[in-house]
Amino acid sequence: MSGGVGAAVGTAGAAPRFVTGNLMRHVVVMSLTSSVGLMAIFSVDLINILYISWLQDPVATAAVGYAGAVLFFTTSFGIGISIAVSAVVARALGQRDVMLARRRATNGLMLGLGLGIGFTAVVWVLLGPIVGLLGATGPTAEATVHYLSLSMLGQPFLMLGITGAGVLRSHGDARRAMMVTVWGAVVLAIADPILIFGFGWGLPGAAWAANLSRLVIAGMAIWPLWRRHGGFTRVTAAGLAEDIRAMAGIAGSAVLTQVATPVGQAFVTRMIAPYGEAAVAGMAITGRLTPVALGVIFALAGAVGPIVGQNAGAGRMDRVRRTVWDSVIFTAVVISLVTLVLFGLRGPTADLFHAEGVTRDLVFLFCGPLALLFFFNGLLFISNAACNNLGRPFLSTLLNWGRHTLGTIPFALWFAGVWGAEGVLIGQAAGGVIFGIVSLLLVFRVIDQHGNTTGDPHRA
Repeated sequence: MSGGVGAAVGTAGAAPRFVTGNLMRHVVVMSLTSSVGLMAIFSVDLINILYISWLQDPVATAAVGYAGAVLFFTTSFGIGISIAVSAVVARALGQRDVMLARRRATNGLMLGLGLGIGFTAVVWVLLGPIVGLLGATGPTAEATVHYLSLSMLGQPFLMLGITGAGVLRSHGDARRAMMVTVWGAVVLAIADPILIFGFGWGLPGAAWAANLSRLVIAGMAIWPLWRRHGGFTRVTAAGLAEDIRAMAGIAGSAVLTQVATPVGQAFVTRMIAPYGEAAVAGMAITGRLTPVALGVIFALAGAVGPIVGQNAGAGRMDRVRRTVWDSVIFTAVVISLVTLVLFGLRGPTADLFHAEGVTRDLVFLFCGPLALLFFFNGLLFISNAACNNLGRPFLSTLLNWGRHTLGTIPFALWFAGVWGAEGVLIGQAAGGVIFGIVSLLLVFRVIDQHGNTTGDPHRA
């Protein structure tokens, strides 16, 4: 047994990593460290649009905006697979079955890569119609399709890296999970200006730089699993079939849950398209600022999941409930602090992207009220993580799709009629308030029901 696995599951008779110790500390450490990695993933897109904005070509900037909706869709698919794989690995570790955890990690990575290749291929073939549905036309549509036809080639490597990072978090190896995408972002930050400006490749240069970054992400995820966590097992048909069954209940719902967000974003993109390329550019900038500035909140789903999974596996539903409450408190503190920083830096942020007119208005709108309202999205993220690890993935799927359809489209249409392009984003945020509150109430009902079923002796 490697030192990393031993640290995760303990020696015989010892409690798993997250079943002892201070829960708030677990939430903070896992969220902060995994958020650095997650922010690094999304900083790839942010760095890309930053350099593209320096070209001061509205067509190129808008093209990256439309492309972001498609790339977000495929990345969310990979995150959904990662959630399923990390959940079953964490459950095995909670039961102190190291060999089962290793086999599930191996088969999960194989499954993630295979599905990633197939899913990306389907989207790649349909790029033209998809871009048209988003509202892009003329030269902007052509630039978007060209950019996506190149940048989509690296998406399977990103999916493999995301899944590997999820397995590392299940082992409690937060630092190495973080570094997976940090190195990818470092490579992109170096390659982007070289390929875009140095070689003069412009938009295609940004696509190739992103692909190089994703290849590094995949390598940095596989290496520590091989060297520090016991490596991988031989893939057998029987083992693969068994693990697919174990993951299927979570994977299907987790993927559906995750892709609800980019589907909702695609609706918003389509609604904002009639307001012109400047509005699309503004939406693209705010869309990429959101997961980077609020990466800690996005990381909660991946960070809280293993904590909930291990404590549920050990029958400690009192600690599951405490984990959810601590996560809510942590979310409130983070959102408040980040919003203050964004508001203070709204002017320099807009200047950095050469934002003018409606583009600048949308950036200013994000750096204040929209960022503050993201607290309610955080409640939804926490609830999704808890439901996925308590055997109720369908509930998280239902909540997420409700939030990004009923909680987005009617509100965006309504507010757009009052405030135009700004109203679209305001409506998108306003709908999240209702679903965030409802999701938190429902997850506590799930915890109580699970405690009654398992007979948790610590239940208050």
